[in-house]
Amino acid sequence: MSRNPVKLRVRAAERVADQVVAVTLESMAGLDLVPWEPGAHVEVVLPSGLVRHYSLCGNPADRATYRIAVLREEAGRGGSSELHEVAEPGAVLEVRPPRNAFALEAAAGYLFLVGGIGVTPILPMLGAAERAGLPWRLVYGGRTRSHMAFVDELVAAHGDRVRIAADDVEGRPDLVAEIGGLPPDRLVYACGPAPMLDLVTEVAAAAGAADRLRLERFAVAAADTHGEEFEVELARSGRTLTVGPSETILAVLRENGVSTPFSCENGYCGTCEAVVLDGEPDHRDTYLTADEKDEGFTTMVCVSRCRGPRLVLDL
Repeated sequence: MSRNPVKLRVRAAERVADQVVAVTLESMAGLDLVPWEPGAHVEVVLPSGLVRHYSLCGNPADRATYRIAVLREEAGRGGSSELHEVAEPGAVLEVRPPRNAFALEAAAGYLFLVGGIGVTPILPMLGAAERAGLPWRLVYGGRTRSHMAFVDELVAAHGDRVRIAADDVEGRPDLVAEIGGLPPDRLVYACGPAPMLDLVTEVAAAAGAADRLRLERFAVAAADTHGEEFEVELARSGRTLTVGPSETILAVLRENGVSTPFSCENGYCGTCEAVVLDGEPDHRDTYLTADEKDEGFTTMVCVSRCRGPRLVLDL
């Protein structure tokens, strides 16, 4: 399947909490969109060129639209603010097809733990568990209830299977009790800010449930880009450049006037993906799947290196 972005039109943009907008996207030609499963995300190429990942939070059975919900982060790098500004009905955005690194695995039941905007990938999972007739429970935390999206509709639809735990109203949930009391045949899915996920990981380990925990983190730790010196041959021009121990391929390309697209510079957005013609990439990214890394057909030049002295790229 092509990873090239397609142009989608904003059908609707709705504020679903303080600083959170839900955006519904549709085909400009009225075509069905690429199918997806719970846990998937799309990559939105913003007008500025920034690429941002947003979890799909709509209904996978709806092939006509994609729905995302975006928290405006004032202290962020500008992507969420830009999307809030441009996402109006009729606006056109470039969107790459869905990818899924947080798939819902088969289990006898589920405990879903979310913090803030981390609720977005979980929403389709609730629907899947419901349709399968499986037991599940959602514990949804946040700093303030007014900033927590979809709270009212979740409580209205699912009653006491949903536990809302806003710091300013109910207080923080008892994760030890939630995870410790879980039957051994059920999985724990968690998504939210790093401090929450660190605590969930610690509690799950203490409860002997570490192997049943599935996480999705919004923030990605900085990739280690250091290594041995190697050469990069640019097949289209025949030029050969040297990448030093503390340099990246991307930095060397830019220093030598070679233009190639990039965005995150940390190996998670896929913008700088380059085709490998020869040599073995040393993958340092979090974008490619394990199978894609084993195949070695492409590499992310912003972080990845070479397992050997030479890499030939289709650049």
